[in-house]
Amino acid sequence: MQDFEKPGKFYLGRRYDPDTKETTSDNILYDSRDLTTHGVCVGMTGSGKTGLCIDLLEEAAMNDIPSILIDPKGDITNLLLTFPELRPEDFRPWINPDDARRKNLSPDQYAAKIANTWRNGLAQWDEGPERIRRLRESADFLIYTPGSDAGLSVSILQTLKVPPLSWDTDAETLRTKITGTVSALLSLIGIDADPVQSREHILLSNIFEHTWRAGEDLDLAKLILAVQNPPMRRLGVFDVEAFFPKKDRFSLAMSLNSILAAPGFRAWIEGDPLDIEKISRGPNGKPRASIFYIAHLSETERMFFVTLLLQQILTWMYTQPGTSSLRLLIYFDEVFGYFPPVSEPPSKKPLLTLLKQGRAFGVGTLLTTQNPVDIDYKGLTNAGTWFIGKLQTERDKMRLMEGLQSAAAESGSPLDIKRIDQLISSLDSRVFLMHNVHDDGPELFMTRWAMSYLRGPLTKPQVDTLMQPVKDARHPATADVPTSAAEAAVAASAAPTLPPGLLPQPPTTGSKIEQFFLPVEVTESSAQREAESRSRTGTAKKAYLVYEPMLFGLATVRFYDKRKDVDHTSIIERLWPVPERDLEPEWDEGEILVLRRRDLSTTPPRASTGKEQYFASLPASLAEASSLSRLRSDWLDNIYRTETVQIPYNSTLKIYGEVGDKTHEFRRRCEDAARAKRDKAVKKLEAKYNKQLDRLEKKLDREEQELIDDRTEYEGRKREELLSGGESVLGFILGRRSTRAISTASRKRRLTEQAKADVEESEETIASLNKEIEDLRSELQEELDQAREYWSDVVEQAETVDISPRKRDIDIDLFGVGWAPFWEFTFEESGRLVDRARIPAYRPGQDE
Repeated sequence: MQDFEKPGKFYLGRRYDPDTKETTSDNILYDSRDLTTHGVCVGMTGSGKTGLCIDLLEEAAMNDIPSILIDPKGDITNLLLTFPELRPEDFRPWINPDDARRKNLSPDQYAAKIANTWRNGLAQWDEGPERIRRLRESADFLIYTPGSDAGLSVSILQTLKVPPLSWDTDAETLRTKITGTVSALLSLIGIDADPVQSREHILLSNIFEHTWRAGEDLDLAKLILAVQNPPMRRLGVFDVEAFFPKKDRFSLAMSLNSILAAPGFRAWIEGDPLDIEKISRGPNGKPRASIFYIAHLSETERMFFVTLLLQQILTWMYTQPGTSSLRLLIYFDEVFGYFPPVSEPPSKKPLLTLLKQGRAFGVGTLLTTQNPVDIDYKGLTNAGTWFIGKLQTERDKMRLMEGLQSAAAESGSPLDIKRIDQLISSLDSRVFLMHNVHDDGPELFMTRWAMSYLRGPLTKPQVDTLMQPVKDARHPATADVPTSAAEAAVAASAAPTLPPGLLPQPPTTGSKIEQFFLPVEVTESSAQREAESRSRTGTAKKAYLVYEPMLFGLATVRFYDKRKDVDHTSIIERLWPVPERDLEPEWDEGEILVLRRRDLSTTPPRASTGKEQYFASLPASLAEASSLSRLRSDWLDNIYRTETVQIPYNSTLKIYGEVGDKTHEFRRRCEDAARAKRDKAVKKLEAKYNKQLDRLEKKLDREEQELIDDRTEYEGRKREELLSGGESVLGFILGRRSTRAISTASRKRRLTEQAKADVEESEETIASLNKEIEDLRSELQEELDQAREYWSDVVEQAETVDISPRKRDIDIDLFGVGWAPFWEFTFEESGRLVDRARIPAYRPGQDE
């Protein structure tokens, strides 16, 4: 095994010496985890950019990393042109005949030349047939062609289905997905819509949210019908008709219908669902390199599909647990037009979100472009790796340098801009500068030889040829055909004796009374076990379904408080026993339900369980429309008075949480805010004390210098005194005693004493200053400790705040008779009925 075959390492090439223009023996092994902080690859046509990216994608496949590849030009389809035997006949179908003609070679001769070139090129980089074979076995390489059956067809219907996310915890994510999906749809009919200003965007977004909150999937046909008859009465404070009149909505519906009516639209809704889990890995867990070939699409169709795909990736990403490893690689072969510096196409926001949040989920994004002037470098500040190849103009280089400086400043990594400028200016073909924030400095390297045959963009017929074996291996599922039609006919014609007090059909009601039939969610066997546990008479002998009339209501309640930044919508579903005439139900004691609206039926259900089913009589209190209207109004009043949602609140930090915040989530937010305030307080304290300490330390420096001078003076005075005393003694011995000498000695003594006093005074002053500094530092530390303790305690000061709805924000969506299914079991002894048990066949929810 070569030394570059290391788990988690991508073999990209070898280090390059710009002075000798040669590669060294040092292999460039790129850590796959570094791609979780994303990457950018920039280079002009002919720089070797495609070869580098193909190398990287090959390495990802060999490291069990799935990838989703957006291919606007068709170059990345070359990943499927791998030939372990490196035979000329393998290359022959894929060579460009024009290239052969230009070289005055026959196609067979040119294929032999290419095969030999590839064999020699791979050998120079210590690669061979076995490595190509291992690449092919490591992953499934698939080409999807949206809107065409040339490759694998892909259905966009998955993007309109209810995402597997919760409105309680993921509302912002869901609304972002809705915004992107609606923008993509409108772009397909030529409307460049502002999500805040556009009537079309607002209407469609509200339809999506209303439908998805009810747990119902959408498709284009349902969406068009909903545009004509919106499921909500108001948009903001205005009635739908006032905000977006019916005539104008019909025009929008017709535009959307033109998509559905187009002959080629069927190709958009047939094929593999846009399910990221299945697109990224096969049923056996094998990674997939899924290439989305969009070269055949128009600009609007490309934007439409790319936006939907990116939104699907984000939705999938948010359902994944966090990881520090690279879980999925998103590769965009030419991002020009999808990530511009000024405008906001529908694709830009999901790309920005991937760059900002993908790291936490192990989703890495690699963007490439040959137009460095026309991309948003501010959005690329999260990119940790930059691969820079040969550039076309000085303007391209200057724009790229600006972006690189911004990214380096954001990450805090050092950047020798002058050195990098020199290196970029000297780049040759296949030579790249790699700036990786995880490395000590930039690397100059030459890319290795790609194992895939870099033939250039493939056409749709060539894609069809590549994918034909995959299509042939797929067999459509056979629909289940009923095998017991005779039994069904017998069951349908049977007329059992009615149980006492029950009817074979629901009783007739007035047209103004709404009826809803709850789904059967509890199996007969499960209900039978429950019934037998309650009865003392043994095994149940007979079972059938009984639908009991109850009062049913479903309301959408918006809890809004601008000051507390709360905008939360709850769906309230309740089921109450039938009240006596002119009496209200115990509103607060209704059973909680958790149903999707599509699970409710407004017509009597068929006996799909194969069991007999009957209906109880309708009480008079539910048979009058006026009575139900009064109850509906009373329930709305009850919701207004009693329903609340709770949010956490920290009064010191002035931080409100969100509905559904977990304790640890709100605490973490408070910790972040308290930390910021603590740091600000600490900074203020340190500034205050540092000013005093600076003054004292400067004074201390002066005193220490003065002490040095005083000690020097003192030592000098001592020497003078000693010399003067020696002269006096010598004069005395020689008999030359002089009054002047005695006076001089006395004066020298006084000066020495004065110098000594100055030294002692400086020492005392220094000691005093040191103590003052020490006391001040202790005082600072004490105040810092108090500040830290205070802000630590503040984190714990959480309380709960109730948010009540405004009356205008309560919508009673459904209200009327709810037919609740029950399993009824009979118990017999010696052929005689001795007991009955009735078990709910619907599932109540749980109180929050």
